Amino acid sequence: MSTFIVAEIGINHNGSLEIAKQLIDVAKDAGADAVKFQKRTIDLVYTKAMLDAARESPWGKTQRAQKEGLEFGLDAYREIDRYCHQKGIEWFASAWDLESQKFLRQFNCKYNKIASAMVVYEPLLRIVAEEKKHTFISTGMSNQADLDRAVAIFRESGCPFELMHCVSTYPMEDEDANLRRIKTLRERYGCNVGYSGHEVGLAVSYAAAALGITSLERHITLDRAMYGSDQSASVEPAGYRMLIGAVRKIEKAIGDGRLEMNPKEASVAQKLRAHIPTQSYTKA
Repeated sequence: MSTFIVAEIGINHNGSLEIAKQLIDVAKDAGADAVKFQKRTIDLVYTKAMLDAARESPWGKTQRAQKEGLEFGLDAYREIDRYCHQKGIEWFASAWDLESQKFLRQFNCKYNKIASAMVVYEPLLRIVAEEKKHTFISTGMSNQADLDRAVAIFRESGCPFELMHCVSTYPMEDEDANLRRIKTLRERYGCNVGYSGHEVGLAVSYAAAALGITSLERHITLDRAMYGSDQSASVEPAGYRMLIGAVRKIEKAIGDGRLEMNPKEASVAQKLRAHIPTQSYTKA
């Protein structure tokens, strides 16, 4: 099975449609299967007090100015939809509130995503599940009871889903990855399990691929030094090409695990065992 690879653009576009298109180009050229964004209704996700608080950013001096500067509206998403269709790559987004999920419905994306922070937001889970689209559910910041409820909602709705093991620190320290949780999730919930990573570097993602994940999501950026809270946990273009190339090699290398001689070894075995009496071993 080929790992479904998602290039998480998120808010790394910094409110620029041109940067978003460049990131879509990078993802497509690297071989990603889809790009993902994040959608928020600012006044629903954040309190007025928080939005009125001071924050220096390229867009102004308040939290509101920064949040609004990073948020794409209808015209921008129409252009993203058009551009992704032109490039031949899927796109979807994780909604952080009910209105944002309803907003996204007009684009009829093939997939949905539940961000780790939203796993405990049952009304959102229910309106996503009712769409019956394949949904990626990140498991960061969640305990077993949280995941039990989320899985039950999607199963009750008959909505296809897979979990994505995730640790929600930015960037994540390698020692916190707990990749064995992939196996635990697979066994407990009897579903496909992917990996959504926020680490620096590629080694942990390679290890996750070797554990048989069905999907892999990593943040993508043009430059890790750019403005933004997610940039330091993101992968630059050259690294993304390297990541996808290595994952495709790992998929081929995993094999089926059968204890049989590879047919390609037969001639080598015949040559290197020529001096051994045939009755002393079983020939291939």
